[in-house]
Amino acid sequence: MSHLYTLAHFLDRKLVTPPLFVQSIFGILGGQGADTENLLHAKRIADKLFAGCYQWSVMASGRHQIPFTTMAALNGAHVRVGLEDSLYAGKGRLATSNAEQVRLLRRILEALSLEIATPAQARSILALKGSDNVRF
Repeated sequence: MSHLYTLAHFLDRKLVTPPLFVQSIFGILGGQGADTENLLHAKRIADKLFAGCYQWSVMASGRHQIPFTTMAALNGAHVRVGLEDSLYAGKGRLATSNAEQVRLLRRILEALSLEIATPAQARSILALKGSDNVRF
């Protein structure tokens, strides 16, 4: 929870301004465990500290990646998956790419009737300028 309280401190000191984008990481050794209680507690604390002026995103490492991000999405979080967090696309099956993991999670979330952001919506949520506005 320390990242949430640190962000609240920066917000109080006016070093950051809303809307905030909060990325919570679960399942890293020495960090927050990838379990339901920690996820729900993180959401409660973020809601208490930031009262609706934030976007929440969750990622989980290793074997927790797909099931935990599914649970996070069901609890209102944006989610992140990719090979930098897990090498797998199912139990014992190595993923061939980030895209494979994204497609897998997308299928799961759509089957649960959750809406997937379009690329334009994702750029807006993340306040990205888009590839058409860069010089490389």
